[in-house]
Amino acid sequence: MTTPDVEQWLTDAVGALRAGDVRAVESRLDQLYVGGTAADGVVVARLIRTLARLWSYGWQPADVARVAGRRLGPAPARLAVDLIAAQRRGYPEGTVPDWWDAQLAVLEATCWWSSESGYLTERARRDGTDRTDVLRDAVELLALLERLPVIATLSPPPGGAPRRGPAPRTAGGSRMLDRVRALLAKAESSQYPHEAEAFTAKAQELMARHSIDAALLAGAGSGGDVPQAVRLGTDKPYDEAKALLIQQVADANRCRSVWSDDLGFATVLGFPADLEAVELLYTSLLVQATTAMLQGRAQRRGSGGRRTRAYDESFLNAFALRIGERLSQATEAVTQAAGSDLLPVLSSRVQAVEERVEQLFGGTTSKRLSIRDNEGWAGGTAAADRASLRGGPRESIGR
Repeated sequence: MTTPDVEQWLTDAVGALRAGDVRAVESRLDQLYVGGTAADGVVVARLIRTLARLWSYGWQPADVARVAGRRLGPAPARLAVDLIAAQRRGYPEGTVPDWWDAQLAVLEATCWWSSESGYLTERARRDGTDRTDVLRDAVELLALLERLPVIATLSPPPGGAPRRGPAPRTAGGSRMLDRVRALLAKAESSQYPHEAEAFTAKAQELMARHSIDAALLAGAGSGGDVPQAVRLGTDKPYDEAKALLIQQVADANRCRSVWSDDLGFATVLGFPADLEAVELLYTSLLVQATTAMLQGRAQRRGSGGRRTRAYDESFLNAFALRIGERLSQATEAVTQAAGSDLLPVLSSRVQAVEERVEQLFGGTTSKRLSIRDNEGWAGGTAAADRASLRGGPRESIGR
């Protein structure tokens, strides 16, 4: 057995998998299994090379982990995360930006195994499964990764000269943002609407203050802010409704959202403080919307109605649109309260975001929204009116 032999078996296995030839896949997996650790090392090396190529295609570690989990399930996603950590080791010191390592930290991507050639065996042992199963997951992962398309490059990948200038926004660890997250968590878990509203209103106040301060600082020429981007997952079920909620929250915060429905994420572009607001508000509002939908579904069953997908989708779509209206009204109020000095700064930031969207996503299309269940639509609208937002200016701007 030589390395070219193993490479050919692996190529044949990937091709057979794509062709749906189960017998050929199993035959090649048997050959790879008999090849032992030497074959495993070839498989791992090819996956690592494929990951390195994906970074030049615009993909980031969080994107790869998300699409692997979405398309293949948790076991191949674990393989992807591990091999992302392995690929990270190949970069010279000083060529990996902090935001990249921050994504790996969130993914808990670490090299815990003893050697690349023994990785698949150690992964099988850790998962309590057979090496054949891990080999199959590796082949499925490779088949997926080698077919992923080029997407918008949000920031240069690691491996070049040390990065200068502003880095992509990553999950912040500031005290203010920690307080915001804690307040929103309390709002989501509270069983009392007025208490939840108070928690959310305080969180919105902190985010609004942060966002306005950032805009004024940039307007004075000392902030250095430029439009950045973040990708937010839109998992099934009801991925379209989730994408709509992201869009509504983004629009209200002077950001723009572009949904890649086939890849399961929305790319949100905006300035750092506003992107943080979009992430925090979207996450909190999605929890509230889902909770309200489940309550409405239970009440509907109690009154003789049937649980239907049309009801759920209509509920979530109506919730998203109504929340968008409320957030936009709040944004307008806080903008006016901030005074006229802020308006030129905000206008220039909106223009910069639009230009960035055009650079990355020229030629996007829109999708018409349809109402499939009137009861769900009415319930979603009512739930949005009850959501934990105070009709003041604080909730929608900040981050």
